[in-house]
Amino acid sequence: MEKSCSLIVHFDKGTPALATEIKESLEGNDVAAKIEALKKAIMLLLNGETIPQLFITVIRYVLTCDDHTVQKLLLLYLEITDKTDSRGKVLPEMILICQNLRNNLQSPNEFIRGVTLRFLCRINESEIVEPLIPSILSNLEHRHPFVRRNAVLAVMSVYKLPQGEQLLDSAPEIVEKFLVSEQDASSKRNAFLMLFSCAQDRAVNYLFTNIDRIIDWGEQLQMVVLELIKKVCRNNKGEKGKYIKIIISLLSANSTAVVYECAGTLVSLSSAPTAIKAAANTYCQLLLSQSDNNVKLIVLDRLNELKRDNREIMVDMVMDVLRALSTPNHDIRRKTIDIALELITPKNIDQVVMMLKKEVVKTQSGEHEKNGEYRQMLVQAIHTCAIKFPEVASTVVHLLMDFLGDTNVASAMDVVVFVREIIETNPKLRVSIITRLLDTFYQIRAARVCSCALWIIGEYCLSLSEVESGIATIKQCLGDLPFYTISEDGEGQETSKAVQQVNSTTVSSRRPAILADGTYATQSAALETAMSPPTLVQGSLSSIGNLRSLILSGDFFLGAVVACTLTKLILRLEEVQTSKVEVNKATSQSLLIMVSMLQLGQSSVLPHPIDNDSHDRVVLCIRLLCNTGDEIRKIWLESCRQSFVKMLADKQRRETEEIKAKAQISNAQPDDLIDFYHLKSRKGMSQLELEDEVQDDLKRATGEFTKDADDANKLNRILQLTGFSDPVYAEAYVTVHHYDIVLDVTVINRTKETLQNLCLELATMGDLKLVERPQNYTLAPESSKQIKANIKVSSTETGVIFGNIVYETSSNVLERTVIVLNDIHIDIMDYIAPASCADVAFRTMWAEFEWENKVAVNTVLQDEREFLGHIIKSTNMKCLTPPSALEGECGFLAANLYAKSVFGEDALVNVSIEKQSDGKLSGYIRIRSKTQGIALSLGDKITLKQKGTAQ
Repeated sequence: MEKSCSLIVHFDKGTPALATEIKESLEGNDVAAKIEALKKAIMLLLNGETIPQLFITVIRYVLTCDDHTVQKLLLLYLEITDKTDSRGKVLPEMILICQNLRNNLQSPNEFIRGVTLRFLCRINESEIVEPLIPSILSNLEHRHPFVRRNAVLAVMSVYKLPQGEQLLDSAPEIVEKFLVSEQDASSKRNAFLMLFSCAQDRAVNYLFTNIDRIIDWGEQLQMVVLELIKKVCRNNKGEKGKYIKIIISLLSANSTAVVYECAGTLVSLSSAPTAIKAAANTYCQLLLSQSDNNVKLIVLDRLNELKRDNREIMVDMVMDVLRALSTPNHDIRRKTIDIALELITPKNIDQVVMMLKKEVVKTQSGEHEKNGEYRQMLVQAIHTCAIKFPEVASTVVHLLMDFLGDTNVASAMDVVVFVREIIETNPKLRVSIITRLLDTFYQIRAARVCSCALWIIGEYCLSLSEVESGIATIKQCLGDLPFYTISEDGEGQETSKAVQQVNSTTVSSRRPAILADGTYATQSAALETAMSPPTLVQGSLSSIGNLRSLILSGDFFLGAVVACTLTKLILRLEEVQTSKVEVNKATSQSLLIMVSMLQLGQSSVLPHPIDNDSHDRVVLCIRLLCNTGDEIRKIWLESCRQSFVKMLADKQRRETEEIKAKAQISNAQPDDLIDFYHLKSRKGMSQLELEDEVQDDLKRATGEFTKDADDANKLNRILQLTGFSDPVYAEAYVTVHHYDIVLDVTVINRTKETLQNLCLELATMGDLKLVERPQNYTLAPESSKQIKANIKVSSTETGVIFGNIVYETSSNVLERTVIVLNDIHIDIMDYIAPASCADVAFRTMWAEFEWENKVAVNTVLQDEREFLGHIIKSTNMKCLTPPSALEGECGFLAANLYAKSVFGEDALVNVSIEKQSDGKLSGYIRIRSKTQGIALSLGDKITLKQKGTAQ
């Protein structure tokens, strides 16, 4: 076994020392050499070496040295050296050590006394300690606090020895008297800790005797008081009312550590609304007063836990929580917003949205590099608020539309998606949103944002003026036609420049521009855009539009969207415009635009020609405008919007189902006692105690106190490690926590002999690490032993634990028997949980993650959705693709799955399967992650489960 050392001693492992060299150095008179020799001796002992001949040398030459460093190292040496023989008896040489320790305890130097008392705290042999007890007690009255505080700890360690109560039966009484008269804060803390550990009743009596002075005690003593309260209340729940008063009084302590511990203790002991409110207030104060980001994150975690069980109380704190947004840290802001969004109610929604709007405005002026990400976060939060409470949409939608031209594409995309949803769910805002969108459309610089904005224009421009404005806006942003001209030598003029990618270009805009002070500029303004250079037909003076720049850079998907939007607007114009001349004029202009796009796509002036899909869509639009039927008109003008409405309804239904699933309430037994608040006896109870009692009764009535684990699930975690015919039978119960695994191994001696030095030797493979080695045990015939082993986990990866049991029999001590154990495989499913993320975030991560594992589909299942359900169940992941998108029979299925590990790692899975003509399924399951471990482990799991279904 490795021996413990309470202090770290530097040691160069590259130069192992010889016992003879150490001995010579110790026998010399050079103090520095003695110090080095002692350090080497200590490290050799810690590494398992035995140097028995060195002990006498130490006694002869080191005990008499007066140097403080030598004396300190001597005590370390004595702590780790063997002080007993093979039979467990104390070595006779220890008598000499006892005499030296007594001299140290009476030394005029307080350092020597203090370190000797600290050394005695780690001595377990009562024969060594017994003659020193009078000297230890005399040090309780020493003038220096360093000696007194270590003397108290020494008294406690002596009292805790197996025969400690006989050796020092009056220890609690002595320490209690010491505590009353002591003034040093650390000494008082140690004395109270001794009473807390060894004589709890005396500690409680002292606490209530000095209840008025608790607030003035030192931080260390207050922390021990909180530990005492937790221990007492766990054992005797009936008395916790009077202790809760002490905790609430400590909430006003000067130490933030004490205040934090008080809040945590209060929540763990009481469910009373007053107590929860006090704890929440404390956490909010800490959130604002602490500058350390790690502290803020921990406090936000505590507030999140409070929110789960006490949402009604936390609702009033939402504005206090939101004040943490002033911290310029992305993670803190994300957590703060997540907590606040679950606390919004009709009562506080206006305040929350007002706060979020202010933060959005701040992101415009700030120079912080992550302002774009923060703005995106705020837009998503406002979107969530507007969906839950549609009445607030009118106050925020116009502010957010200013960010449609945001350089952060993700943020602008969130804004346009928000606008698209609001314009459908809030019909009253339709006219103002369309007007604002048409006015600001020229500012949009991202193709994806343009596509979504064009869809909104095509679907929601209903009146004559709106339709005409929509067509005019698109024409203006496309610029003059054609997109390129052919010179005599047959090459494109000026447009050939469009292919050269330029980082930025300045273009002239005649639109009104908003200056930094908020006023409008009426003259032409210069816009800096990060796009391809403008392409103008020679002789034209018109400004370059955003659509023209994007199409000339080769984005023909956007060109197809422009064609579809113009088609919808022309079809609607036919319904609202009485003049056929105007309709024909607009139709011919739109057809010209579409033909020009096809011409550009098929020309050689761009590096890539138009793709087939975009070409077909544009051609379809041209045919439609040339010959329109009623059925086609109905599809283009009504069915698109109906599909969008259906998508929104489906999304809302799924969110409602998730909320219902989370809100599963525990059921109580039919014969459980229910206490009624108004009928409860109030004799001698404060309001807080009464509230606490009632809350406990409510929890009992709703079954929260009796959440029994599934016994069948427990049995599934028992693994057999050896065979039934082996002389030693072993089985393990595996408990997986977030960052560690506990193996509870039951070992049974099935022989008629006593097994000596039985040791469970374990080793690990993967990102697993043994915390400690199990000890050696002696096992009587046909008896059993419970052995625990802790293993730390550092990443989400399938790990293997393997090992053996080694023992000696009483009949043959020289021969060691080895039994090899079955391997224990740690399942990756214990570390990943289903999670949600936006489609945009999924696609971004899919593009960024470098590790991919591709698994071919191999199954006997013949139904696509049944196979998808089997994969979801096997991998413990969540399907991000909505059920409505998986409906229908087309012989093909594609779905995205997502999960998150306890270590914060993302796992992305794409399932693409196709039904063959013979009815079998084929295709691939692709897994992507940031780390190799999770991609490989998840791939192995899927391969294994597929084979399981195939069998």
